[in-house]
Amino acid sequence: MKSKILNILKSSDTYVSGEEMSKKLGISRSAIWKHISQLKNEGYVIESITNNGYKLIETPDILTYDEISQYLHTQFVGRNILHFKKIESTNKYAKTIANESVDGTVVIAEEQTAGRGRLGRQWVSPQGKGIWMSILLKPDILPTDAHKLTLLTASSVFNALKEYKLDIKIKWPNDILINNKKVCGILTEMSAELNKINFLVIGIGINVNIEKSEFGDDLKDKATSLKIEIGNDINRKKLTAEILNNFESLYLQFLKNNDISKALEIARNNSALINNYVEITTPQTNYVAKVIGIADDCTLIIENNGKIERLISGEVSLHTNYNTKI
Repeated sequence: MKSKILNILKSSDTYVSGEEMSKKLGISRSAIWKHISQLKNEGYVIESITNNGYKLIETPDILTYDEISQYLHTQFVGRNILHFKKIESTNKYAKTIANESVDGTVVIAEEQTAGRGRLGRQWVSPQGKGIWMSILLKPDILPTDAHKLTLLTASSVFNALKEYKLDIKIKWPNDILINNKKVCGILTEMSAELNKINFLVIGIGINVNIEKSEFGDDLKDKATSLKIEIGNDINRKKLTAEILNNFESLYLQFLKNNDISKALEIARNNSALINNYVEITTPQTNYVAKVIGIADDCTLIIENNGKIERLISGEVSLHTNYNTKI
């Protein structure tokens, strides 16, 4: 009901009386007032004048469905959004509600208190400054194909960011870089049986409107934000929707035809690693190799001591002593 009242206010350029909304929605004027009060508590600036009614003056910068939906063109991804002002981790919460939630549910938080990146690293997620969200999926694919969705997600984010005309690169398999600094990280987690995926949770963290001074000393040379690179605030609502729009388009193509070629083309053409030497860290070893390309199965093709190998996972970073393009 609150969303219906908000839509009425958004569609009007003038004041809307409580009586008019009461008749239209079939609830009491007292109930209208309570919902208006809730909207004000959420940050909506609503002016009320006796005998005139209510008028929406300003909408808050929050990533609720009511604010994102005007930009959203998806069939099912993001059509159920669970929004939190503060949460420990969107991925963690998404996993707890996965079994009873619909496919395509998105968990979004304005702030994470314990956001995580790969290998358990902390992901700094300040209030209202980024996009901290997790997409819950229940795909009918083999667990061995799940890793492809990480690169597919990276390509989706790239597509949504390319309108800003920055030096954007995809660092296989789960990072987006701008001017060689990290602006986005992706964390994919899975619950599966031998031949069946129960659910996948894809966490996306994007530094949107973070100021340079808000990064700690350990991150200033490694991380950046869209605001730092562009010089002005970015519309988080529109960007969130564009990521979900791009993701669903690539995802449906993958589900329908097992076709990930478009996502691969984006990742290959905008790779931060191809034709560079990288340092690769796995649980077993650490070594330097040259990246040759990305295979059709989304594994990384490397040349290691003259031998061509495939890397399905591992920590990969550009090698500081071999950073000249070959």
